[in-house]
Amino acid sequence: MSGLFDLSNFNKYKEDNCLEVKKAESGLPISLWESYSSFANSNGGVIILGVGERQDGSWYTTGLRNVDKLKRNFWNIIHDTKKVSINLLSDKNVESYEVDGDLVLVINVPRAKREQKPVYINNDLFGGCYRRDWEGDYHCSKAEIKGMLRDAADETEDMKIVEQFDVSVIDTESLKGFRNHHKSYRPEHVFNNLPWEEYLERIGAAGYGEDGKLHPTTAGLLMFGEEYHIVREFPEYFLDYREMLDPTIRWTDRLQSSSGDWSGNVFDFFFRVNSKIAKDIKKPFKLEGITRIDDTPVHKAVREALVNCLVNTDYFLPCGVVIKKEEDKLVMENPGSIRTGKKQMLRGGISDPRNKILMKMFNMIGIGERAGSGIPDIYNVWENEGWAVPVVEESYNPDRTRLSLEFAKKQAIKTNDKKQTIKTNDKKQTSKTEIHREKIRKYLAFNKLASAKELAIIIELSAERTRVILSKMEDIIPVGENRNRMYKLKNE
Repeated sequence: MSGLFDLSNFNKYKEDNCLEVKKAESGLPISLWESYSSFANSNGGVIILGVGERQDGSWYTTGLRNVDKLKRNFWNIIHDTKKVSINLLSDKNVESYEVDGDLVLVINVPRAKREQKPVYINNDLFGGCYRRDWEGDYHCSKAEIKGMLRDAADETEDMKIVEQFDVSVIDTESLKGFRNHHKSYRPEHVFNNLPWEEYLERIGAAGYGEDGKLHPTTAGLLMFGEEYHIVREFPEYFLDYREMLDPTIRWTDRLQSSSGDWSGNVFDFFFRVNSKIAKDIKKPFKLEGITRIDDTPVHKAVREALVNCLVNTDYFLPCGVVIKKEEDKLVMENPGSIRTGKKQMLRGGISDPRNKILMKMFNMIGIGERAGSGIPDIYNVWENEGWAVPVVEESYNPDRTRLSLEFAKKQAIKTNDKKQTIKTNDKKQTSKTEIHREKIRKYLAFNKLASAKELAIIIELSAERTRVILSKMEDIIPVGENRNRMYKLKNE
């Protein structure tokens, strides 16, 4: 019997966006498959059969009559492609447990990979596709389904050749600026002396169509085109920077792609916005020889975050890119879900940008990170500065990703007079630590292995403090050594 489903701990797990309980008194409930689809298309989750929920939100076991028969029926159905588009599960994902004499069946549904989505039921792509929000399972809109289909393709959307335009739609000043940056970053690069049309083709900004003529790719159009041309291919295209430094004024500065007084493309937006953000970041006085160096880790982290926002935008979705700068906070929002999933993005190591050619072009001028370590690096910089932990949020319908960066110190725990912090209000301190421990146990129960840095993000503490908590948890054991050390539940 797994400790995770000990009845004494049962009611601690409220039904939320990653947990679903069902009585299943008369066999497999029909809604089981809706929940399977919704978890697979969202961030994964757990379905527990043989459990009911009281009006006060607490749980109780109802039990299952013939769990072996129920399992056989479950496997027969999930392997039927007319009922479920794809089976993501193996034996280890479906387990039965005994809780005070009652049997329950626990189904752990992983997040589907982007190439496996959308996951749908009843052989009905648009009618049988679900996702999960705080209200429960809901039918996906056509826009959400089309977005998942775009993400499932091997070639990213920005590789497409736009044959309705010729390369005259490229803004010459934007391209000239890019080439200057490229030459400055890589002065000996073989592309530097190419004619501009051949240069566009080599960097992925243009390609030859079926008519044998050179046309911009969607990446080239987004990066170097004029806004009034871009919206003909991407009707929802919109880039918006808002500076809100005075609470008495709606915004103190604003930059919009549709204003008409500048190109409105991704390249110019990046450099204009980065300049506005960077000017208010404190620059320590640092010399390299006799030259002052003003580019700090914070500046680099902000650039990384801004590029990450722009190259992972689904430019077909509404609401556009919105960058909001407040006195002590920076918020970056972009249309589109996280392709690798929030958990993997925070862990790092896998790079899967939604617009690979845009990412390639930013890399060519020394901006952006292809190793998949961009977001973890941002977290490390913020931790080193002693600032509040960055917050990544993902929402659906429409798909949207939000990164919040605070330029403010973490709130210190208040102490009573001269007493040490660790001795302050012992009962409250113990209670908070136990909450952190429960979060760690729950996270490891679902994810099996995690690093101290990853767990630190989950419980919103420093990695050092998280290691102290882990060292005192008898049910957690380390795996590996030094920098490669991970942690898991002892009974796994």
